[in-house]
Amino acid sequence: MLLDPRGPRFAAAITSVVLVLIMIFSAGWLALAQAAVFAVAAVAPRYSPYGLVYRTVLAPRLPRPTELEPAAPFRFAQSVGLVFMLVAAVGYLMGAPLLGLVFTAFALLAAFLNAAFGLCLGCEVYLAWRRLSRRPLASRVPAPEN
Repeated sequence: MLLDPRGPRFAAAITSVVLVLIMIFSAGWLALAQAAVFAVAAVAPRYSPYGLVYRTVLAPRLPRPTELEPAAPFRFAQSVGLVFMLVAAVGYLMGAPLLGLVFTAFALLAAFLNAAFGLCLGCEVYLAWRRLSRRPLASRVPAPEN
């Protein structure tokens, strides 16, 4: 499966806003909701809530992407985000707001870097792991001409 790289960047922008709200309000339940979004995106990127918004609202108004990216690094990054948000939610909901704040801040840093600069930290970790295990994965693929 290949993805339009603009979709994950859009999702990262929405995620950044949600993470800021979680930090402002120490909202454990919102952290659980974001964890659910990460879980769906990790298991089935095609059905990611933010991805659905991108594909139905923004993508039809944009030119076709010139390159596509493999979904595996994105799915790994979403899995890492899921773990971070679960730890943050436990922190907020169990009375350890500092734990929640720290893990939400780490997730926010990663989401912001992706949204603002196109740097997906989780994707880079995944690709580095593939290189170290001697199973490299192409990071970008030209889009088909249709």
